[in-house]
Amino acid sequence: MKIDVLTLFPGMFPGPLDESIIKRACESGRLQLGVHDLRDYTHDRHRTVDDRPFGGGPGMLLKPEPLFEAVEALRGEKTRVILTSPAGRPFRQEIARELAGEKHLLLVCGSYEGFDERVRQSLADDEISIGDYVLTNGALPAMVIVDAVTRLLPGVLGDDESSQDESFCGCLLEYPQYTRPAEFRGMNVPEVLLSGDHAAIEKWRREQATVQTRQRRPDLLE
Repeated sequence: MKIDVLTLFPGMFPGPLDESIIKRACESGRLQLGVHDLRDYTHDRHRTVDDRPFGGGPGMLLKPEPLFEAVEALRGEKTRVILTSPAGRPFRQEIARELAGEKHLLLVCGSYEGFDERVRQSLADDEISIGDYVLTNGALPAMVIVDAVTRLLPGVLGDDESSQDESFCGCLLEYPQYTRPAEFRGMNVPEVLLSGDHAAIEKWRREQATVQTRQRRPDLLE
C-alpha cells in the first residue's frame, strides 16, 4: 500500500512514523509512506497557504491554490483523497479496515479554521475525524490513521490473526488478559484460564468482553 500525507508540519512525522510496526512495514516494502510539505506547492515569496475568510469571522482558511496543485501532483488513478477534519465521519476500526483495502491514500491535514469549501467539493473523496475534541492541526489525526491502517495490512503484524481478535473488531471491547505469574501480590489469574478447557475459556472471554463493553462503552451494544 502507498500512503502520502500532505501537511504544513512535516517535522511532526519522523519520530512517530519511524518506529515500531510502521518502520518495519516500510522496511519490508508492505508500506510506501511519503510526507509532503504543502508550502512546497506555493509560488509567492512568503509561501502563503492561508487567507482570511470571505464574509469575516475568526481565523484563517487554507487556500485552494496550493491544495489543488499538491493533490493533483500526488494523486493517481486509484488514490483516495481524505481530509482530516472535525467535520469528518468518526474514525472507527471498520473504517480502518475499509481504508486498508485501498491501493493509495492521500491524507490532507487540516489546519487553522479548515479548508476552503471548494477543496471539499472538488478534491476530497472522504473526510475523517478521530474524535470530538480540538487539536492544533491535522497531523496527529493523520498519524493515527496511518498507524491503524498499516497494522491491518497483510503480513505487517507477522501473525495476521492478531488484528482479528482485538477491541473494536466486533461490537465488543477486548476481554481481560493475564500472563505469568499466576499469583501476584494476592491477585490470582481466573481459574478457567489455567484449566486448559478451551471451550470454557472461550465462553469466559465472550462473557467478560460483554461485561467490559456494558460497563465502559454501552453505546457499542446499541
